[in-house]
Amino acid sequence: HGFDFDRDAERLRPLIAALKSYGCRVSLFVDAGNPDLAQAAAIGADRIELYTGPYADAHAAGDATAMLALFADAARRAQAVGLGVNAGHDLSQDNLADFLRAVPDVLEVSIGHALISEALYDGLDATVKGYLALL
Repeated sequence: HGFDFDRDAERLRPLIAALKSYGCRVSLFVDAGNPDLAQAAAIGADRIELYTGPYADAHAAGDATAMLALFADAARRAQAVGLGVNAGHDLSQDNLADFLRAVPDVLEVSIGHALISEALYDGLDATVKGYLALL
């Protein structure tokens, strides 16, 4: 799961500052229901990465409507305070297109685990082409 900014913000602030002093872009892993996304911006993060495990579970169960609304709201809240939005965890060719249609302006997705797992069955070339077509 993602960071709890009430608990973690002050511990993260100097780490983010140190990374940014080296020119690193910083993205913090968060749950879509996190009420304090503005704190991520306040402590210096450039982006958030939405933990998409709950969406993937809901999609697999056949009812992702509420989860997609929650994630879209989180993306808008993050973008409203100047944060870029990434997403990742259990995203695959089965659920990625629906997610990207519903959640605005996602900049990056973490699909490495699914990509390699799917490539074991379909081959790397076909899997990469499948993801590129979705993106």
